[in-house]
Amino acid sequence: MYIYSAIKKPMEKKAIKNVFVKGAITPEFIANSIAKHQSKTQIGAHDIFLGQVRADEIDGKKVAAINYESYEEMANLKFHEIREATFDKFDLSCMHIYHSSGIVKIGEICLFVFVSSAHRKEVFDALHHVVEEIKVQVPIFGKELFEDDSYQWKVNT
Repeated sequence: MYIYSAIKKPMEKKAIKNVFVKGAITPEFIANSIAKHQSKTQIGAHDIFLGQVRADEIDGKKVAAINYESYEEMANLKFHEIREATFDKFDLSCMHIYHSSGIVKIGEICLFVFVSSAHRKEVFDALHHVVEEIKVQVPIFGKELFEDDSYQWKVNT
């Protein structure tokens, strides 16, 4: 009887990256990230999620900004785990995740997720998956700062 045994090579352990950007994620930062991928000619599709701070009105008060706080070491580990699990689940070429820390004003970008693959279906599915996992798993806390200088902790929906 012949038994076939496939031995996987141990995967290279990837370093945990710091995904945090102080303040808002600028349009220039996003454009530069996109531009760097023009030389990667095996990529056929990209998908991008941009989370923007809304001017919500809560109990008659208008949000002016959100102050994002986290225990960065723990949050970066969660981002890393989500990223690696997404690569295991989807056939992606690359993925970049950036999240703001500190104060981000209404209209500014606080979350930038950028996924790439050879084909469009993978990027659509992977992007939806990764954004939902971030919202559920990553310990980031937003303090909504109101125009009247009061604040409250944000409740994610």
